[in-house]
Amino acid sequence: MITKEQIDAAKLPSHIAIIMDGNGRWAKQQGKIRTFGHQHGVTAVRDTVEAAAEIGVKFLTLYAFSTENWSRPKFEIDALMSLLVQTISKETATLMKNNIRLATIGDTESLPSGVYKKLQKAIDETSGNTRMTLVLALSYSSRWEITRAVKAIAAKVKAGDIDPDKIDEATISDHLCTAGWPDPELMIRTSGESRISNYLLWQIAYAELYFTPKLWPDFRKEDLYEAIVDYQGRERRFGKVSEQLNPKHA
Repeated sequence: MITKEQIDAAKLPSHIAIIMDGNGRWAKQQGKIRTFGHQHGVTAVRDTVEAAAEIGVKFLTLYAFSTENWSRPKFEIDALMSLLVQTISKETATLMKNNIRLATIGDTESLPSGVYKKLQKAIDETSGNTRMTLVLALSYSSRWEITRAVKAIAAKVKAGDIDPDKIDEATISDHLCTAGWPDPELMIRTSGESRISNYLLWQIAYAELYFTPKLWPDFRKEDLYEAIVDYQGRERRFGKVSEQLNPKHA
């Protein structure tokens, strides 16, 4: 079992993104309906957030609800939204106690008004916290985000505020939901699936990808530690060769 003592604090990823997958399959294994898995997934969220903050991660982004999830059965969407409200209400005090700021990315205005209001209230209450930023990706998809950014840039070009010849990667990054935040260095997906599922496609261009067969409701601190230790054992070259990164060993 991996412990947090095995983590090299000097090589800690500042931003970790997670696709929390497997709630439905976990519930099926228990002979329950899918919403039972979502309810138990909250424990995994709590454990992971606490572990990330303890070891010094600065940004943790969780894929909570995609734009594609709106096509799920209405009763499941309603249950998810109800669970979201309950969890936010219950956990805001814990976020304050642990100096954790809550933020969101996605088309949050498409959420039910009650959910949106609770979410904004928690965001406002925790806005001054500095230990870690917990980002919930809600009604989010990367293609939606990039399309939104392109439209915003096009509008500024039309207004004469941006010279099209000056548009570069930084221009695009500055118009994404994550503007001002570091890109994730590590992306974790649970449940054994090896897909990105329209998640932070621009931002994870150079992230290390870690796939675990563990279903999300079973994910615990030790699983996060294992993913980080695996990440720290990799050589991140960013298009270069090993000899460029380690000239002494060339």
